[in-house]
Amino acid sequence: MSLQANKFLFSINNYVPGKSKINHSKIIKLSSNENALGASQKAIEAYKKHSDKLFRYPDGNCTDLCSKLAEVNNIDSAKIICGAGSDEIISLLTAAFATIDDEVIYSEYGFLMYPISAQKVGAKAVKVAENNLTTNTDNILAAITNKTKIIFIANPNNPTGSYISSWQLQNFLNKVPDNILIVLDNAYQEFVQQADYPCNYDLVNKYKNLVITRTFSKVYGLASLRIGWCYADNYVVDVLHKVRGPFNVSGAAQLSAIAALEDIEFLQKSVQHNQYWLNKFTNFFAKFTNVKQYPSVANFVLLDFFNVQNCLSVNQKLLDYGIIIREMSAYNLSSCLRLSIGNDQENQYVLEVFEKILS
Repeated sequence: MSLQANKFLFSINNYVPGKSKINHSKIIKLSSNENALGASQKAIEAYKKHSDKLFRYPDGNCTDLCSKLAEVNNIDSAKIICGAGSDEIISLLTAAFATIDDEVIYSEYGFLMYPISAQKVGAKAVKVAENNLTTNTDNILAAITNKTKIIFIANPNNPTGSYISSWQLQNFLNKVPDNILIVLDNAYQEFVQQADYPCNYDLVNKYKNLVITRTFSKVYGLASLRIGWCYADNYVVDVLHKVRGPFNVSGAAQLSAIAALEDIEFLQKSVQHNQYWLNKFTNFFAKFTNVKQYPSVANFVLLDFFNVQNCLSVNQKLLDYGIIIREMSAYNLSSCLRLSIGNDQENQYVLEVFEKILS
């Protein structure tokens, strides 16, 4: 074959999403950290109302959505840019600020799209060791070289559920050279209840090299519509506008996202539901000696079965009961499974099955 793609693309291990289908009459899918309660009814209605405008191109700048995000978060709309999920924004940032032979740093168990995005542009993905499945900012600082262009930190982190505190982040930001882009991925921010969790958008005004990415795929339940956004310095936003597609966010996604932001009741209900079951899961798994649940502040828990064989056995038994949760071998956590929090009925069934399997 005479065609040849860029050679560095062949080093990429394709991202594999959570399993969705198995041969079972009753399937409970808890493998992708989706909102257990679905989407806001207001967002669903906004989506339906857009059906007579499907022939129109959307607003490429997402003007109304950016205004709503600015209003809700008390931030500057000119520093917001939207994308087809925060995944796209991660890719756009890497394409804009890294190139062949540059280095992109990410933590050991960070989101797999970070190294994939780096490899897509020919940059070297530098994996930095964590401490007890938690991002270690000192290790990241030690890994910085004159080739470092971007640092990705998920906070909270997927798949571990851990987070770094406000003081840890502030200390870290003070030490990173200002020519390195720091991307703080806050996809699960709404679920966090801890008082020392950093969610201060004003940091972007102080640190021009900081970007905060957000998504509508998790607590807002709009994963299928692929919509996310970031808050960044005007220079970064201007650059991203140059590399994004002209109509990268659909009209239906924009209107649904605006409606979702307006439905405060659904947001609060989703957060309360998550916290109730997160506590219940923690208490439940604490009863057993043949599994360890790592502390989580998000809408999922990471379960460690101590060796690969035990993990494979438990996973197969869950599949036999029609329960799909996330295998973690792609993250080099082969003894672990990640369990997303579902609705009341799903969670109750899952705990009943785990009781049988683990007892």
